[in-house]
Amino acid sequence: MRETQNTMPIYEYEPKELNKCCSKCIHGFEVIQQINEKPLKKCPCCGHDVRKIISWCRAAIMETSEEHTHIDRKIAAYEKEGMWSHAAELADTHSEKIKDNQLKMRAIDNYEKAGYNTGTLEKHAKTNITKPEN
Repeated sequence: MRETQNTMPIYEYEPKELNKCCSKCIHGFEVIQQINEKPLKKCPCCGHDVRKIISWCRAAIMETSEEHTHIDRKIAAYEKEGMWSHAAELADTHSEKIKDNQLKMRAIDNYEKAGYNTGTLEKHAKTNITKPEN
């Protein structure tokens, strides 16, 4: 059985008339209300008329491509098997393609585990990324 959270949406309100408002409603305010509640008509502080406004969407959806997901899984599989040079090469190649510094650092870590001198690799790759000292 799926458990549901008891969440309520946040609604935004603003004064209908800027010359008839208080310090709470002059810049607009938010109210947590149940969906079936009627919109506020008056400011809870000063009692002047307010209206519900349409809020800007503040959400961002981040998607990764199927190719990136596939490559990330393949790198993880190589790492799990201890195939560090394979993991490093794949991560390095893909990081250059997508310009991902985090993936580049992962490649450098895997090169180290494979026994390569990462200082030489960084110079060869002409990257400005350096591994922080621990």
